[in-house]
Amino acid sequence: MHTVIRLVGEYFFVISVVLVALYWLRCSRSTKVTLGATLVVGGIVGLILMFIGGKVFYDTRPFVRDHITPIIPHAADNGFPSDHALLTFFLAFALWAWSKRLAIVLFINALLVSWARVAAHIHSPLDITGGLVFGLVGAVVGYYAVRAVMARRNARAYG
Repeated sequence: MHTVIRLVGEYFFVISVVLVALYWLRCSRSTKVTLGATLVVGGIVGLILMFIGGKVFYDTRPFVRDHITPIIPHAADNGFPSDHALLTFFLAFALWAWSKRLAIVLFINALLVSWARVAAHIHSPLDITGGLVFGLVGAVVGYYAVRAVMARRNARAYG
């Protein structure tokens, strides 16, 4: 079971990245622009929230608090928020507007990655929740910011 936890917790985030990249490569030019811009803007927002959240709130990693060896080797630093949870949930939330089916697959993967990070004793559920919330906020801000810019651009071009 440790091997599965380590595999999922360390590497399954790549599945989300690859699936989003493949979707982006196969979509129309206009979708590439709006989705790409949403991912960039939302990703920056998520990173800013992650940085601020990590400075404002400190959550000792479970393996440090419980004096155990984690399944996945990790530095004994602040666990809040989970970077892996933030990334995987951000991608799932960001894709929701374009492909609900793919977003559901990404949500399942985000849950698996998050479960493995908790099971490996490197994150607490609070760290995961922080990553989920920051990922959601990044995706929503990115989507609506890009949508507003595109609407303004189209209004100038057509009217």
